[in-house]
Amino acid sequence: MQAYVKKIFFVLATILMVSVGAGGVAFAQSQIQTSASEPVPQMAPATTSSTAVASVDAYKYKMGADDKIRVIVFGEPDLSGEFVVNGQGTVALPLIGEVKAMGLSIRELQEQYAAVLREGYLKDPRVSIEVLTFRPFYVLGEVSRPGEYPYVNGMTVMNAVARAQGFTYRANKKKVYIKSADSIEERAVDLTQTLTVQPGDTIRVTERYF
Repeated sequence: MQAYVKKIFFVLATILMVSVGAGGVAFAQSQIQTSASEPVPQMAPATTSSTAVASVDAYKYKMGADDKIRVIVFGEPDLSGEFVVNGQGTVALPLIGEVKAMGLSIRELQEQYAAVLREGYLKDPRVSIEVLTFRPFYVLGEVSRPGEYPYVNGMTVMNAVARAQGFTYRANKKKVYIKSADSIEERAVDLTQTLTVQPGDTIRVTERYF
């Protein structure tokens, strides 16, 4: 009798385990099917801006009057400092005095200053020069406030006109005339949103023809 009861319990336990196992397998299969039926989220494609505003390359930039530069001679604070290129295109540097800066790039001026310091002043001078502020630009003609304005890297002609309080009602908004600092002639340029200004430029806005 006792053996018979144990056999019945064994059979019931086996049936229960099989039922639970089958249910577990069925549940897992249902989850897999549900996951497979769900759409896979798509990543949004990366986008890049197609609008780029030109800016001044400091190492290619040719210096001119009113540019302010910082000169650092490593380990020599007395030979370092901030200096402004004067109207004659020269800058007064410690020990060597006035040197030509107009028309030179930053790299060229660095090499020139280091070469002079190497001749009797320092054995192996390490010179670093950077432009702190660029020379101003000018807006003339049909704008509300013609005049001189400080240059900001990456500036466009539209930004420049905004600095001058905008166009007058007579202004030609399709074309402007620009004279570069290193040129004696101005050129006519179609006015666009991306037309850039360079340090020392003179922008002239003319009157439109009715």
